[in-house]
This record gives sequence, C-alpha cells and structure tokens, in this order.
Amino acid sequence: MKLYFILAGVLAFAGCSNLEKKQTGGNTTVASYFNYGDTGVQSAGVKMIPITTPVGNFKVWTKRFGNNPAIKILLLHGGPSGTHEYMECFESFFPKEGFEFYEYDQLGSYYSDQPTDSSLWTTERFVEEVEQVRKAIGADNTNFYLLGNSWGGILAMSYALKYQQNLKGLLIANMMASCPDYGKYADEVLAKQMDTAVLAEVRAIEAKGDFSSPRYMELLKPNFYNQHLCRLPVWPDGVNRSFKHTNNVIYTMMQGPSEFGISGRLANWNVKDRLKEIKVPTLMIGAKYDTMDPAAMEEQSKLVQHGRYLYCPNGSHLAMWDDQKIFMTGVIKFIKDVDEGKF
Repeated sequence: MKLYFILAGVLAFAGCSNLEKKQTGGNTTVASYFNYGDTGVQSAGVKMIPITTPVGNFKVWTKRFGNNPAIKILLLHGGPSGTHEYMECFESFFPKEGFEFYEYDQLGSYYSDQPTDSSLWTTERFVEEVEQVRKAIGADNTNFYLLGNSWGGILAMSYALKYQQNLKGLLIANMMASCPDYGKYADEVLAKQMDTAVLAEVRAIEAKGDFSSPRYMELLKPNFYNQHLCRLPVWPDGVNRSFKHTNNVIYTMMQGPSEFGISGRLANWNVKDRLKEIKVPTLMIGAKYDTMDPAAMEEQSKLVQHGRYLYCPNGSHLAMWDDQKIFMTGVIKFIKDVDEGKF
C-alpha cells in the first residue's frame, strides 16, 4: 500500500513538472494554469456569458479550462441544440498540453437560456453569438481556435467566412460544407447500406410523419446510430447525457425530423464554393463510418487556402470518441503546429 502511494506521488509530480515546463504564452505553471482570476467564490471556470440578440438579452453557459494567453480554443457542439456534454472527452487531452479551452452550450441548449422566439434559430444569428462569446473570453487572431463538430462545423465555417480576421486556426470535425451534398450522401449511400427490410420500415414511419414513434428509434439506434454516429459498444455517459438534453424543437426546426438527410432551415446551406475565401490554417476531419462523406472532407481541406486533412479510419460522426487516439493526436498536432509557426 505504501509503495502505491509513493508511485502515485511520483506520477503526480511528473505530470505537474511536465506542465510546468510547457511554454504556453510564458512560463506557465500548474498554479497559473488553473488560476482563472476569480475573486470571491471560486466557480471552476463556469461563467454565464451575456448575449445580445434582436429579440432580447440572454445568457449562455461556458466552462473554461486552463489559463493560456497563447491558445484559446472554443468548442462548438452539434445538434443544433445539442450540448457540450459529449465534448467532455477533450478534458482528458487538452489540459495535459496546457491549452486553454472552453466548453459552451449555445443559446437554446440545455445549460443556457432557452428562449422560444423562433426567429433566433438561424445560422446568421448563431454566428453573432459566437462573436460575442469570443470577445467575452478575450480571444483574438493571436490565440483563437474554433473547433466545431457536426452542426458546430456549419457554425464554425459560417463564422470563419464572416470573422476570420479574428481567428488563428479553424478545425472542422465531421461536417460537409454543403447540406444538399450531406443529404444526398445519407440518402443514396448510407441508407442503402442498411438491411432492406429495416430501411423499408424506417421509410414507412417517415412517410407517415410518425417520428415520435418508439419504433423509429428502436430501428435507428442499432442500424444507423451505432454504425455511423458512435461505434463504441457502450456509449459514453457524456454522449448519452447530450442526447437526453437536446432541445428537439430547435433541432427539428433547423435539421428536420429525419436522420436521413436534412429538411429544416439548414436544408439549403452550402458554402462549398466559398471555402476558397478561408485563409486561416484549417483542419478538416473525416472518418470512414461518418454520416459525412470522408472524401468530401478531404476535398474541403484542399479548397481552403491553407488546409490539412485528418482521416480517422475507425471513426464515425463522433470520431473524438470511437477513433480517439488518431483524432486527438491529429487535433493537438495541428494546434501546436499553428501555434509554433510550423503549419
């Protein structure tokens, strides 16, 4: 037992020493990394950030990890109206690198304010929200990295096309630049990989508009979600919580009720022809079993001016979980290369 505690102490000291040696915007130590400048009650980095919208003022939930003026990463979750919870896996990787990063629930999501005015749920309005969050966390083009997964990738690309002057690096995980192309891939490629009898029953439910039927999810979970969304045999707790907390009103309004393609307000979103305008270093991440065409993700890395492609051969839409080592290694390398001027 004594040996266990001695070894644990050595390992803990080694981990602290490694962080203390990192040159992250100065001589960052463990103490300074975890110092968020709180006065009074310590909040573990959680802050409700005020947001101004055309229909009123609201607050969005954020949680900060670390203190590094050189690298500030804002994580954009999917959905629309999912939550930060499925992105908690970054907590196991980014702190060890000394990165400062932020988990964030977008307006309408579970931990943030949830107004009901439907005019709020547009890509353009969400872009302005991200810009306000950027200002609140003190990020600029010397340190600001935006990492978006799924719908978060739509949001990140849209943000970059308007505000790339405020970015240092852009990371798009598992999101095609054209929703019509995404819908075509889902309908013509992924759907056809399903058992024909299962697909026929799914199509029949969709034709009746009976998306709330328990049978719909009974069919999709093993035959689609477990194949293309997250391939781990047991889904992580954070993924399950994020699904449980999704705001389905906003999700259906923007994405549509069907999982095969897209039919909501995002149905015609397409910035593929505008990717050439993006000048900042950009990482596009695709995965073999993704709901997004990995070949399209690779093409997107060539359409931006300074792109890199990361392929996850064992991953799906949540490759951050089911091809974690390749995903996280590639993401960390990209951020470090950009930070050190090696990209």
